[in-house]
Amino acid sequence: MKLICLSFLLFIGLMLNAQTNFKASQIKFERVANAYQEKWEYLQRVIKTDGYSKDFSIVLNAYKAEGKLEIWMKSKGDKHYSLFRTYDFCAHSGTLGPKVIEGDKQTPEGFYHINVFNPMSSFHLSLGINYPNSIDLARTGKHREPGGEIYIHGNCVTVGCIPLTDDKIKEVYVLAVEAKNSGQAKIPVNIYPFKMTDAKMKKYSTQFPAQISFWKTLQPGYLAFEKNKNLADIREVKGKYVVK
Repeated sequence: MKLICLSFLLFIGLMLNAQTNFKASQIKFERVANAYQEKWEYLQRVIKTDGYSKDFSIVLNAYKAEGKLEIWMKSKGDKHYSLFRTYDFCAHSGTLGPKVIEGDKQTPEGFYHINVFNPMSSFHLSLGINYPNSIDLARTGKHREPGGEIYIHGNCVTVGCIPLTDDKIKEVYVLAVEAKNSGQAKIPVNIYPFKMTDAKMKKYSTQFPAQISFWKTLQPGYLAFEKNKNLADIREVKGKYVVK
């Protein structure tokens, strides 16, 4: 029993060390080091002024029609997120509706998380999301390729990603590194076709009737976050998002 306890403590120690070393490993790259040099002092000042602690977690909410990326933040121990910053997309690709196949130039719609930090991106800095998930694969089917490599990145060009200016991706990248370094294992990235109020659902469903059934599975997650300022329990069940 003593040996098991010691092994467990060693495992926890290694995990914590890996988390706190994430920033150190990232900042070795020139672009990340430059981003910290340019942005971190300013961001620290704003974080403190806005009442957050140095250990925080974040949620990214993106809205395609509005062309906005929101960063929501909460300190460790807090129950609710609050809006920290909003950034403009600096280019657009495709139209409303989810990504279906490789090459359709669509930006995905759905509930994702950051799974790649790329400090040597062709688009300055980039944060990859875990597209395609099981919902996307179910939509695409067995005989078509869903595509991949969807990022939030700099350099204002896109064929389905979320592009920000190089200046703004530095801020978002630094905030994501800090959140992960503070222990946030998954940083959610929720991509919506628009701010999914009932009024906008009615407006855009008239323009894009083929998307109504899918959008109705996204709206409960959006409304839950707007109401509670916290993440809903969203599951992927038989090709659909289900809010528990």
